[in-house]
Parts: sequence; C-alpha cells; structure tokens
Amino acid sequence: MERTKLLGSCFSFEREVQLPGRPVVSLPFDFTRDLGREEVTRLQESIQAAPFCPAADTAIGENQQFRYVVFAPAGALRFDRAIILLHGLNERSWQKYLTWAEDLVMTCGVPVVLFPIAFHMNRTPTAWYTPRGLVPWLNRRKQEFKNLYNASFFNLALSSRLSVSPLRFYTSGLESAFNLIQLINDMKQGRHPLFTEPVRTDFFAYSIGALLAQVVLMADPYENLSDSRLFTFCGGSVFERMNGNSRDIMDQEAYQKIREYYLDGFHNFQPGQDSRQTSISDKLTNAFRLMIRSADPEGRRRMFFAGAKERVLMISLRQDIVIPTVGLNETTGQELAGYITQELDFPYAYTHQSPFPENGKICETELVTSFRSVFDRAAGFLA
Repeated sequence: MERTKLLGSCFSFEREVQLPGRPVVSLPFDFTRDLGREEVTRLQESIQAAPFCPAADTAIGENQQFRYVVFAPAGALRFDRAIILLHGLNERSWQKYLTWAEDLVMTCGVPVVLFPIAFHMNRTPTAWYTPRGLVPWLNRRKQEFKNLYNASFFNLALSSRLSVSPLRFYTSGLESAFNLIQLINDMKQGRHPLFTEPVRTDFFAYSIGALLAQVVLMADPYENLSDSRLFTFCGGSVFERMNGNSRDIMDQEAYQKIREYYLDGFHNFQPGQDSRQTSISDKLTNAFRLMIRSADPEGRRRMFFAGAKERVLMISLRQDIVIPTVGLNETTGQELAGYITQELDFPYAYTHQSPFPENGKICETELVTSFRSVFDRAAGFLA
C-alpha cells in the first residue's frame, strides 16, 4: 500500500523519473494515432455525441495525441524485449498498476509499456470525470431511466456514451487495436528510441485489456506477433460471459444496451469498404466477432488457442463476478481448461476491480502472498 502511494506521488507524463529505491526509471513518450485513422474517423463520424459532451468523438484531441509511460531497467540504452501492460474498462488512473509494472520490470528485466486504451486514462477530457460538472447530467440520467442500478459519477461518461451508441465499444476497441499495432510496428522496425530491431513484444493484460490483446494476437495483420506471449489477469473471457454492470464500470442501462447489441445486432454490422486499411480492419473485426459469443460452431477461436497454448496463460479469480472463470474456459474450450486457464482465490474479501485492496483492513502478509501468487506466475511465463 505504501509503495503504491509512493509511486503514485512521483508518476509523471512530463519527465523521466527514477523510481525510489529501485533500479527502474519511468520514461514518457508521445503518441499520435496514424494507422487506421481514416477508417476509425469514418466510423466515429456516424456516431451521435452524448448529451453531456457535445463534441464528436473525432474532436476529442486528448484521444488523438497523448503520452504513455514506459517503466524500464535503469542504465540500459535499448532493449530487444518489451511487455505491454493493458488496463481495464473505464479507468482514469494508472495508480493501481504502478506496482504491477515495477514488479514486472524487476522480475523480467525488460521494459513495461503502460499503454492507454482509446478514451481512457489520459485520453479523455477532464470534464468527463469531474463530479461537480457531472451532477446535473447524473440527475438527468436517473430521471430518464427510473430505478437505474449502479449509476454513479465514475461511470457516467462511459454509460452515457454507450447508451447513445453501443457501437462505441467496437469503434474504441478498433482504434485501440490500430494504436497498439502502430506502436508494435514502430518498435519492431527500429523507430522507437527505446527498442532495437527486431523486438519481441509480450502482453500483460488485465480485464478488458485482455480482450484487446486477444483480438490483436488473433488478427496479427502484419504477422509479427507469432512469438508474442500473453498473460491475462482477471480477463480473457468471451464477451457473452462478462458482466460490466458496476458503479465503477457502467450502469445497468448501458450494460443491457451493449449486451443486446453485440449478442443480437452486431452480426449485421459491416465496417465498410472505402479505406486502405480495410483489410486490417476486417481481420480485427473478425477476431473480435470470435470473442463475442460462447458458442464457437466452426471451432476457429478454439483452433487459435490450441495453436497458441504455449504462448497464452490466463489467470482468473474465483470470486470475480465481472469476468468469471467459466468465460475463460469457454474462450479456450474445456480441453484446454487448466492448461491455458488457472483459477486462484485469495483469503480476503476482494473484487474484480480491486484484487489487492489497499484499504488497510487486510493482513499485509496475505496481501503480499496473493500478489506474489499472480506476479510470480507472470514472471515465470513472460521472463
């Protein structure tokens, strides 16, 4: 808990930071989206703005140009390995991930890239999560949907945006996938100052970040991820088994809207054929479709995981109701359950959103032991 606070106090998007007491530095880098920009822009232009945010998705400058931070071993100039850390849905702060990234650097000896998903973290306007300005909009939403369950300031922006157009879940994911592929291409082709050509890129993906990583690995449009490894924590389920109805993810109305849309209507959606990035978009979209339903009648999803069984390890938690173990097992197929998927449990009260609660009420030894049960597995798999 104290380490998390300490790292949070010195975390910066503006300058290089030597992490206290560790041979680890944090380095900020600029990112401007380029790959797939035309395709994503065309899709976003068809989406209605949410009432509380009159600006179109294409006009959110914070989402198009932003900074991301890399935790790296101190002293070395360039590296031939990297771990990309992907976060969960509706998150605004890297706080809980800082000790995760630091531990991966220390145990694996390679840089960890903290990369934000589209319209998350520092890729959103501050007005989207400033409670004072959201009061009237939250009241309005509660009046519009009577007996609305799990409505909160924290999930208002995401809930409102998804309620207006459930397609945003796809377009934001598609944009994030294009961004990741652009980053990986830059790294592998020697255009990133921190990495040598070629570099192996692995993933540590939490929650919805696991779905993003799975889609990118399955699509692999440039065929440069064949040696990449994926370690997921509290993630990896098919969409059908996920339950995002939570005060810190999305409210009940938004959850029902996206569930109905992707299980019933999305199969009719066509990305379009008027962009030079269409082939990449099609590959990503087809991979996403494979991760929506539990059923896999043609066996394409399970065939992928069978072929990648030495490169994927997914850790679930028994008391996780947002992304339960059953969803991971349906992703891979029962024949790989227990090989690709592993279920853990901790001896204290936890949630999907807070697997290692830092509320001062939990025995420190139990917390450390539980943390190590996850991150020792990650280090053994990714090192």
